[in-house]
Formats: sequence, structure tokens, C-alpha cells
Amino acid sequence: MEQNQLDRETFSCSICLDLMKHPVTTSCGHSYCMKYIKTQWDQEDQKRIHSCPQCRETFIPRPVLKKNTMLAALVEQMKKTGLQAAAADHCYAGPEDVACDFCTGRKQKAIKSCLVCLVSYCENHLQPHLDVPGMKKHKLVEPKKNLQENICSKHDEVMKMFCRTDQKCVCLICLMEEHKGHDSVSAATERTERQRELEERRGNIQQRIQDREKDVKLLQQEVEAINHSADKTVEDSEKIFTQLIRLLQKRSSEVKQQIRSQQETKVSRVKDVEEKLQQEITELKRKDAELEQLSHTQDHNQFLLNYPSLPAPSESTHSSSINIRPLRHFEDVTAAVSELRDKLQDVLRDSWTNISLMVTEVDVLLSEPEPTTRAGFLKYSCQISLDPDTAHTMLVLSEENRKVTMMDKHQIYPSHPDRFTDWLQVLSKESLTGHCYWEVERSGSVVYISVTYKNISRAGGLNECLLGYNDKSWALLCQQNSFRFLHNNIWTNISGPSSSRIGVFLDHTAGLLSFYRVSETMTLLHRVQTTFTQPLLAGVYVGNIGDSAEFCKVK
Repeated sequence: MEQNQLDRETFSCSICLDLMKHPVTTSCGHSYCMKYIKTQWDQEDQKRIHSCPQCRETFIPRPVLKKNTMLAALVEQMKKTGLQAAAADHCYAGPEDVACDFCTGRKQKAIKSCLVCLVSYCENHLQPHLDVPGMKKHKLVEPKKNLQENICSKHDEVMKMFCRTDQKCVCLICLMEEHKGHDSVSAATERTERQRELEERRGNIQQRIQDREKDVKLLQQEVEAINHSADKTVEDSEKIFTQLIRLLQKRSSEVKQQIRSQQETKVSRVKDVEEKLQQEITELKRKDAELEQLSHTQDHNQFLLNYPSLPAPSESTHSSSINIRPLRHFEDVTAAVSELRDKLQDVLRDSWTNISLMVTEVDVLLSEPEPTTRAGFLKYSCQISLDPDTAHTMLVLSEENRKVTMMDKHQIYPSHPDRFTDWLQVLSKESLTGHCYWEVERSGSVVYISVTYKNISRAGGLNECLLGYNDKSWALLCQQNSFRFLHNNIWTNISGPSSSRIGVFLDHTAGLLSFYRVSETMTLLHRVQTTFTQPLLAGVYVGNIGDSAEFCKVK
């Protein structure tokens, strides 16, 4: 190895420090890779003096370098020798390898371990296990470092048995002593059974992998479909909006053209009248000048002689003054265009609400299935507190505003626009979106458990304020021995025994609202599939004195 290292240094380029490639030799006798000595001399071209990087001998002019064929052959031979040495090194065991237990001196890598001999062998020392009949039956495995783990530390025997009672590998002596009478089998038998279990588990895992890969493929297809649909919709929308813009521009141009045309016509008419008036003024001034001249005539006879010869002033076709009516000119057009703008704004606002709603309602992901167990629902549990500013004055909140109870007299609450004035109701502070689950413990004869949009009316005793009696709210009526569901004043009877605790599950995006009877098992009472256009609030109505409802702390 030391000689090989010395040869490598001898045939290495002093510039790149690697074995020379396409070696060349300068006139001073030093050799380099052609690529690197040329690069160095290229940098010295401006000085017009080139030197050897090792001895610094200078050359003028720049020498022409040619390949040193003999040195190139020696380098190639050096490369082959180095590869053979590397191949030989590769056979020896390193720190991370399993070494052959039979090798002396520098140990070679083991290629197999014998579970009978508990020894690891290199290729040479393994040969008896392949040739000797008695050793051919030994169990050979991939090289294993910790073969001594198969030896019983107490009896120094190979552990060939498995104690099912204590779930551990043991030797035969162990079975006759501390494991006597235990349920035990050979390690091979136990391995066979556990191998079967392992294959079943692998089969299940592989099936799950296939199912998940199918799901991933579906999701990838969904992403492609979403992107394609979004791109096409953007393109189509841009075309439609461009058409609308062009239509508005066309109408704007037409209105402008009509206004300019009418402007030209009206101005022309006014100019005609103005021109005639100017002509009349000129004529009148001329006659006035003649009359003025005659008025200065001193000779009476001459005055009387010339006066009758003056023509009489012609009758004016116009009044002595132009009567301009207080016209609005084109202001009415501005008003009409403004009215059009306002109507378009109204249409765009209403349409934009629908467009935005359509965009937000696009189902872009596979909905998660509704849970089937209470533990599954509790993953989506949310803490709900009631808003005192919404509570009717005969309701009292307690338990950190999680419980509402109807009293027999009005409470002193400050006035608030969110407060229900006629119906015995209260809403939550929290807005509900996404996945939500909560439970309500109710007591009494009449309790409505509901969800509602925030913009439900608060003042007055009409149905538009009462939970479940309008299109803004959904309610489960809980009576002592029965349930009924109510939405938009449409009742649905629900069969089954009553319960004091009700679970409510909301998947806002999927438009899913479910009510459950909570006990050892979750029993579905009623499910609603709809489209929610706004965030929701939880709400409660209590109908009689002493009735109460509490939003439970669930974990």
C-alpha cells in the first residue's frame, strides 16, 4: 500500500493533485495535465512570459505542448494497479462489517452466518458448509453480528425453544428447570406461526397501501380536474367579462357619438340664427348711419327732399330679444347614464354574491366520513359559550355562560340590538365553520337545540325571530318523551326514546348537520343535508320556568 501511494504521488499532476490526464512534459522536465498547464499559461499570456509551476523556469515564447505517450501509458497502468488494490481492500471487513470468525490476521468480510455453529464465515471458510454432508443441513443466514444472543446466558446452550408462557426464547435446560410445565414449542414452530401472522399483517398493510395509492390517484385526478375546471372557468369568465366591457365600451361610444351629433346639429342651428342676427345688425347700423347723416343736414329743403327716398326699415323676422328657455341641454343624458350605472351596480352586486357563493361552494376535496363513535366525534369537539347580549331578559346564564335557565321574572339587562325581545332564546359567541361537535345537557319539558345564521331577526314575536321557524335556522325540539325537527316552519317527527344529552355534529363545508342521542353508543336522531351560505351560531330556546340547557365540557 505504501509503494502504491508513492507511485500515485509520482504520477500525479502538481496542479490538480490527481493522476495525470493527457500528460505533457515541459522542457524543464516537469509533467502536468495538459488541461491545467494550458489554463495556467492562458492566464500568463498578457505578461508574454510563461513559467513552470514547480521550478519557475521561464519560457519565451510560449512552448507548444504535446502528449507524453510513455508517461500516459504508465499512468494507465497505475490506474489499473490502483483498482486491483482497491478491489482487494474491498474484501476485508471494516468497522461496520461482520468479520469472518475463522480468519487470522486481517479478517475478511463474512458472507454468511451459521445459526447452528453460531459462527460467521467469509467466502473461503464457508466452503465446508457447502461441501461437507453433515454441515449442509446447518441454517445459513445473512451475516449477523450478535450471534451470541442465541446462546442462553445461564446454561451456555443454543436457545432452540420458545416459551409461550413467558414469551421468550429458551434452551432445553431452561425448559427442564425454571420453565418446566410452561406452554413451549420449538423456535422454528413459533417462527412459522408468527411468520403466518406477519404475512397476514403484511397482506393487510399492502392492501391498505393499495387502497391509499388508489386514494392518492383519485386525489391527483381531483387536483387535475380542479385545475382544469379552474383554468377553463377563468378563461371563460375573462371572455365573458371582456364581452361585457366591450359592450359597455360600444354603448359608451354610441352615446358619445349621438351626443356629438346632436351637439353639432344644435350648435349649427344656433349659429344660423346668430349669423342672420349679425346680418340684420349690420343692415340696421348702415341705415342708422344714413339717418344720422341726414339728421345733420342744415338745408331744410334738402332734408325734406332726401327723407322720403330713404327705404323704410324691413320687418324683423325675430323678436327684439332671443328668448332662451332654461334648457338642461345634455344633463338628462348624464342622469340616464347614472341611472344605468346604479342599476348595473345593483345587478353586479347581487350577481357577485351568487358568483362568490358558487366559488366558495366548489367541493374541491373528498369529504371526511362522519364519525361513528363518540371518540370519533370528540376529535372535532369545540367549547361553546353563550352570549349574554343575545339572551332574553327572563333567561339567566351560569357555569361560565355555558348554561341557560328560564326564570319566573325579568332580569335587569342593558338594552342591546342583538338581544331577543320576545322569544326565550340565546345564541353562542362562537361562529361555527368547518367540522364542529358539541353536546347539550337539557332539563325540563321544552328545549330547542339549534343552529342559526347570525342575521336572524331579534326584535318582535314573529316567526322570523324564532329558532326553526324560518329559513335561517335549524332546530331539534326536545320534549320530555319525544323529539321533533323543525326548519322553515316544517316539522319532522322523530321516533325513539328520549335522552337528556344531545350531541350535535356540523360539517359546514359539506352542508351536513346531525343530531345524536348520546349514551353508551351514538344514536342518530336526525340528519340534514343542505348548503350553508354563512357561518352558524349555536342557539337554545327554553320554553318553561325552570327549563335549562348546558353546553357540556367534553374532551
